[in-house]
Amino acid sequence: MVAIILLGPSVPYSCDDCSYYLDNNRSFTIKPSFAKWIVYLVLSVVVLLLTISRMQFPSIIKLADCAMGRKLAFWSKTAINLCMFVAAVMLAVTSGGLWTLITMCQMIVSFGNLQVAAAIFRVDVVAYRILQRDKYDDIDCKTNFGRSLRIFYGMVLGQGFFFFLTSLGQGLLYLVPCILQVFSFILRRSLVRHAGFRGQWGVDCVDLYYSYAYEKHMEGGILSAKKISIVTFAMKILKSDTLKMQLRGVQMLHSFLKKEPFRTMTISKLTDSTKTVTSLLKMLGWTNEEHRDIRLFAAKVLAELAESLQVLTIPGAIRQIASLLNTVHQMEIQNPLLDSCRQEEKQETPIQDADCLTPKLKFWKQMIVYCLIPVEESSKLLDKKDSYIVKCWKNITKCCSVPEEEQSVDHDLLPVLGMLILERLANYDTENYMEISRAPGLISTIIELTSNGTDLANTNESHQALLKGSSLKVLRRLTSTKGRFGVKLRHEISEHPFLLTNLARILDDKGSSQELRELTAEILRNLAMDENAREEIGHFGAIISMLMHAFLRRDAFSVTDSDRLLQVIAGQALAMLAMENPTNCLAMSEEPGYAFVKELITMIHADRYRYIAASLLRNMCMHTRSKLSIADLKELSLILPEVLEGIMTADGTELEVLAGLSSQICIAIPGDFARELEHGQTKERFIRGLISSINANMNPAAHCPGVRRAVVELAVCIMECDPSSTKCFIKCRMMEALMMVERKHSRAENYRYFSGDVGLMENRVPLVALVSRAKELMSGNGLYWNSDTSFQK
Repeated sequence: MVAIILLGPSVPYSCDDCSYYLDNNRSFTIKPSFAKWIVYLVLSVVVLLLTISRMQFPSIIKLADCAMGRKLAFWSKTAINLCMFVAAVMLAVTSGGLWTLITMCQMIVSFGNLQVAAAIFRVDVVAYRILQRDKYDDIDCKTNFGRSLRIFYGMVLGQGFFFFLTSLGQGLLYLVPCILQVFSFILRRSLVRHAGFRGQWGVDCVDLYYSYAYEKHMEGGILSAKKISIVTFAMKILKSDTLKMQLRGVQMLHSFLKKEPFRTMTISKLTDSTKTVTSLLKMLGWTNEEHRDIRLFAAKVLAELAESLQVLTIPGAIRQIASLLNTVHQMEIQNPLLDSCRQEEKQETPIQDADCLTPKLKFWKQMIVYCLIPVEESSKLLDKKDSYIVKCWKNITKCCSVPEEEQSVDHDLLPVLGMLILERLANYDTENYMEISRAPGLISTIIELTSNGTDLANTNESHQALLKGSSLKVLRRLTSTKGRFGVKLRHEISEHPFLLTNLARILDDKGSSQELRELTAEILRNLAMDENAREEIGHFGAIISMLMHAFLRRDAFSVTDSDRLLQVIAGQALAMLAMENPTNCLAMSEEPGYAFVKELITMIHADRYRYIAASLLRNMCMHTRSKLSIADLKELSLILPEVLEGIMTADGTELEVLAGLSSQICIAIPGDFARELEHGQTKERFIRGLISSINANMNPAAHCPGVRRAVVELAVCIMECDPSSTKCFIKCRMMEALMMVERKHSRAENYRYFSGDVGLMENRVPLVALVSRAKELMSGNGLYWNSDTSFQK
């Protein structure tokens, strides 16, 4: 604008007028040009409007945020360049003498530097006065006034030249970056691609960062050492008062989190800035339509950040995240006994007229692209020399191009992002999922999203699958919580009236993916640790039936690794359901289409499923012994050698499981067990191995607390079914081992499992009672042991 103002005084004059004035030193007639005035006025108005558009007025900011404003902003730089070109043409027409000075000053001022302009003006004025010799000739030479004046102007001229050279050097150094700034778009486009930005918003973000970095450097000098990170800039504009700047901030952070090395830097800075994370969480609660894009990108950023974020220190964080789940509502079905027939009035949204200029703009845009960018078909007609030029042009076009914006995908659905954030928060930190469980109504919302989704509004099939998968992952994490809080949480989750129904539907649905089935089976396994939940699950016969179908697969040759994982999880769920629950064991044994005991005996031979099958078979023998057929008992006797041999080599949980199974086989077929123990003279070696296991497990571990208990129980069963083996136990110093157990027993050994520091499934008979029974048997007492209930005569 300053350059255009300086151009004004030269508009009325021409080159001839200026020459006449300098040569004759007298006034002349002004020759105004009407056409030049018209051009100058139009130029001034255009530049004035473009200058005003750069001002940060609220109305201008609002206009810039709209679609038309963004289009005008795209052409503003081109318009400025055209205006400067027109001004240069006018300067070429109006040149010479005084206006040459004005021209030079204007050109220099247009770059923003006043030092060179002042130096040129000082030298030009002094030189002009010295050259006016006719004035000095009329002065009396005796007074030496003319000569003194020349000496004075000579001194000023010398000082002016020195000032001019100094200013010229500084000005040229300043002009170099000003000129190079014209080519900065190449580096800016490179940063757009390197940072992963896309579309016009990426160009806007880099331009904003460029202006911000320039201002920061100029505050302390161009050579001052400053680290102005683009990630820090994105976090800074995130706290701006304008929606456009906030949107650019979250878009930049989202792009950084998707690409290294920006991802590591961004996560580090965001996790250290609680205020920025709090701002992102607040954006999740913005439900107005104008905030839709900001809310979406804030959810994407938090979804990437949730894997390393702790929300305990941020009040209301879970509530803001839970607000994302409220965007999907179930279709309301009226109850004739509770709902009235009154219908709420709906406001019709007027349909906006389509912009009639849009097709025309698209047409001209395609024409420009067609004319400027060569197509592949036309390049085939060119010779080798021309094809090289085309190749260079394509490379230049590629350097100046910006990647197109990505289309929205299914993961962009807000409820899906909300569930993804909750899932990653729960997997990252214990305190996070404790906060999730405490949020009012959140668990119920998560359970409702595990539905088959036929009654969910505004969601398609793919969205429903994503919601269901995310919900199941969060439930899996919540149900696997350890400690007393986990016991309470599993009990609360299992009491939801629709949970088991939804889980049964997922298992029964043939369209459910393998991952959904695995998650469902894992949730059922975790819930089965609660006694009441085991009973409740047992009432859903379909659940047990489908778990058995997943565990006892007949197509072993076509089983993939994913199928084997589902098979293992389903077997674990069945094993938990069978613990201390005769009803569930009976339901498994009576499942049509399966000879369950025979199937389990067959699976014991497979290393992958041996211990799961052994645990299930132990519970089946304990709780459904009367239902075992002669064929089942014969099958048990056939696997007995393998089980006994496994006890000799197993340790930890495997030893506990196999010892428990051996006890039940001994009770079911005592004669076969005694004969197998005598066969091959392995009794003494076997008994010594049992005593060694007792001595080696004096300190019970949380993952296998019942090793000594299982071994002592097996010893009691052996002495009861084969009294002659008592002497062998005494000979192998069993009494000393039992006395050591009495002195160093632990309450932990009365439980089957531990969840953190809480014992689950407490045994009815304590370990001390088992030790007493074993000592009595070795002392010749006449009591016998019934492992189902208690001591009996």
